[in-house]
Amino acid sequence: MARVLVVDDAAFMRKMLTDALSNGGHEVVGEAGNGVEAIQRFQELRPELITLDITMPEKDGLEALREIMAIDPSAKVVMCSALGQEAKVLESIKLGAKDFVVKPFQADRVLDAVGKALA
Repeated sequence: MARVLVVDDAAFMRKMLTDALSNGGHEVVGEAGNGVEAIQRFQELRPELITLDITMPEKDGLEALREIMAIDPSAKVVMCSALGQEAKVLESIKLGAKDFVVKPFQADRVLDAVGKALA
């Protein structure tokens, strides 16, 4: 299964994502609480997949996604956000995200999105 970096500003949400991914057979290799950390951790860890929140302090998920895709255009990113707004979904997909999961999420929806992104 995949090595995953989990990025969300809420610790409880990182825990929920980590639990869902671990129970689905994936290895969570790191976490980040904002977009700046996400980019640093991505470069350090080179995960196979990133789950990325949109609304975060310092640098939001869309800006982090833009920078991650500039570093590695083949990066696999699944956006996770409470913002189920079409504009944000469309923008993240245009920027290179493979899928979008709306919070609150079901573990099987996260695993489905991750599976599609890795396929």
